[in-house]
Amino acid sequence: MPAPYMMKDWKKTALEFDKYVYNFDEKGPFMPMIWMDTMKRNFPQNTYGLYTALGDVREGPNVNDGENHEAIGALGSIIGASLVGIDKSNQDGHNYVAMVKNFLNKDNGWNIIMNFTSKKAHIGGGYGNDYWYDIFNNVLFYGVANYYPKEPGYDEIMRTIADQFLASATALGSNYSYSFFDFKTMKGGTNHIPTQEDVAAGYAFVLYSAYVKYNDVKYLKGAEMALQALQGQKENRNYELFMPFGAYIGARLNAEQGTDYDVMKFLNWTFEGKSVNRDGWGVIVGNWGNYDVSGIYGSTKDKGGYGFAMNTFDLAWPLLPMVRYDQRYSRTIGKWALNAANAARLFYPYDIPDSLQALPDRKGITKNVIAYEGLVKEPNLPGHIGKSPFAQGDGPLWAPGMPQETMFSIYGSGHAGIFGGTIHTTDVEGVLMLDCIATDMFQKNASYPTYIVYNPYKEKKSVSVPVGSSKVDIYDAVSQKIINRNVSGDVKIDIAADEAPLLVFIPAGAKVIAKEGKLYAGDKIIDFRFKEKK
Repeated sequence: MPAPYMMKDWKKTALEFDKYVYNFDEKGPFMPMIWMDTMKRNFPQNTYGLYTALGDVREGPNVNDGENHEAIGALGSIIGASLVGIDKSNQDGHNYVAMVKNFLNKDNGWNIIMNFTSKKAHIGGGYGNDYWYDIFNNVLFYGVANYYPKEPGYDEIMRTIADQFLASATALGSNYSYSFFDFKTMKGGTNHIPTQEDVAAGYAFVLYSAYVKYNDVKYLKGAEMALQALQGQKENRNYELFMPFGAYIGARLNAEQGTDYDVMKFLNWTFEGKSVNRDGWGVIVGNWGNYDVSGIYGSTKDKGGYGFAMNTFDLAWPLLPMVRYDQRYSRTIGKWALNAANAARLFYPYDIPDSLQALPDRKGITKNVIAYEGLVKEPNLPGHIGKSPFAQGDGPLWAPGMPQETMFSIYGSGHAGIFGGTIHTTDVEGVLMLDCIATDMFQKNASYPTYIVYNPYKEKKSVSVPVGSSKVDIYDAVSQKIINRNVSGDVKIDIAADEAPLLVFIPAGAKVIAKEGKLYAGDKIIDFRFKEKK
């Protein structure tokens, strides 16, 4: 149980972020934070831009014809908003889902989603020279497509991306030791940026998603080839955000395809902070200045520890649905999510004391829905040495003329909806319901509502769990038994100390049968690792 405990309303935060940032009429310094890009790159339509950070002088409607804006902010904010119930395909007369098609770089021959609409628009933050940006933006685009499966033109784009990824994976074989990959020449390259072998997990996510969507076995083979390359690494090569996707897709392939990927290996590489090519990258554990900060994700060594808002939010995307396919990790991921969701409030200027942040006198502009980029243990800013934890950002270092307000991260804050759509409180403080379905992309088997409910206390807790108005039976995939029958509304469930049942709400009276190591309720799998009692 983290201390001090204070759970931020993540759904409300995501809703208010969207309302504030996606407002063309917002007035004031650095406002509005959104503008129209009329250059029509790659597609004969307008798109839109969001500032990477407040006051980013490299961007805006009057800079480079309005083209300078990053996909990582736009795509992440669409996913975040969609998870909390906003329809970004029809919002105030705008179809933002359609507009992000312009990030498919057709004009340069790469035919994948890139962080900018063209090389001309590139102002830092990855364009063809930094592997993780190019791969992760395609993961994000597939994430958007998961929530908008009928968006015109998306099928063709997803096929194009999958074919490019398959060709790239085939060319790479087992060697992903590159700083970037040229999707036009189909050749990898190295530069001043470390090699990024963990991108193989991003390949696996895209290709397996394409397999499920198109039922084309070539994409399955590509996904397995990429994940095998990751598993074949002898050392931890965790670089940014891909390793947990390795755990997720590994667990899915094991459950759905009968493979035997080492999920524990990928999880250890995610958490342990012992990366070879990015020393110290992982999940931070500890107490900084009497604040528990365990669970935030970033460098465990830079400035004594430097956790980032976007990375922390995005970690929930693959880790929560992974548990649906391998319930052995229910307690571990439940424990992580509780701590991360509690500590992540400290990224926000009204949720951390003024003395522990870089710009307390300017926090009003954030409305507490735009977070600092990160949280450090040992700040090196003049006048703030020795304060811990400390909320700040790297924005002022990105380019000459950057205002201090660029410490406030728009691109990272847009991902908060991943927490908002998956993390739910209960009537017992500190006991959360964690949705394992909300970010389970392109499900091969339709699923019933599935939640981790972790009890962090040293004694049993009776928790009220809302199951809805229809009668259900509740199956716990950890104990592998039905624990309640024919119930509705709020149901009291006893959870032992430091335990985390994985609850599946199945229709009351549904026929439950075991078949080939899986447990079905009706035609849906409710336990992928079922062990029949002899």
